[in-house]
Amino acid sequence: MNYQLKDKVAIVCGAGAPGDGIGNGRAAAILLARLGCKVAVVDREGESAEKTALMIREEGGTSLRIEADVTSRDDCERIVRATTERYLGIDLLVNNVGVGSQGSVVAEDPDRWDRVMQINVKSVFWMSRFAIPEMIKRGGGAIVNVSSISAFRPRGLTAYSTSKGAVIAMTRAMAVDHAQHGIRVNCVAPGPVHTPRIEAYGLGEEHRRLRKEASPLKIEGTGWDVGNTVAFLLSNASRYITGQTIVVDGGVSLVAAER
Repeated sequence: MNYQLKDKVAIVCGAGAPGDGIGNGRAAAILLARLGCKVAVVDREGESAEKTALMIREEGGTSLRIEADVTSRDDCERIVRATTERYLGIDLLVNNVGVGSQGSVVAEDPDRWDRVMQINVKSVFWMSRFAIPEMIKRGGGAIVNVSSISAFRPRGLTAYSTSKGAVIAMTRAMAVDHAQHGIRVNCVAPGPVHTPRIEAYGLGEEHRRLRKEASPLKIEGTGWDVGNTVAFLLSNASRYITGQTIVVDGGVSLVAAER
């Protein structure tokens, strides 16, 4: 399959990960570079972003490390400006940031609610607001926003579920708004994939086993599974797909409550 991504310019937000681990954003960045993209690697943690950029360069790819906070309007504008100055344009954007929170609308702290919305929703707004005009100059492009199956399956994470549902709604709206500009916008909704961030929560092997058993496929998802879906949706192989949300969860949401 010819993805036709050679020499495309991509921005991947949330592309860092602890240590050598492979999270959703790092996987997407590496895979896009392997397909010939010039990748701007964006993360709030500069060392983590640099690690991803280095991994790409060690494979012979092209990368630009950008330390930035995508909840900041000014930082989002700076990300787009730095990328266009280095690579003379933008073709692809991956909005892959998120933070969770537990509690109902009665129990949730209002300040924490605002923080979840700022990180999970407004970051997509700001990055897209600045990147889309650059895509229009290039005659089109593609965007992938990362949501979660929690948008479809509430389980006590009301702010998180609401924010990730908003990402899906925004994806559909953007797909309609910018189809006239040759820009496709799609969404990925990961399930319980194992990433370095999950490891940081201290979840043990038994928890991993239960998550694996929850899938009808009886396999464990990883950041590579999400990254491969992102790369497909950004590529010409999905040229007739826009406004859609692809669930990447091994079938967990079909048969069982997520663990």
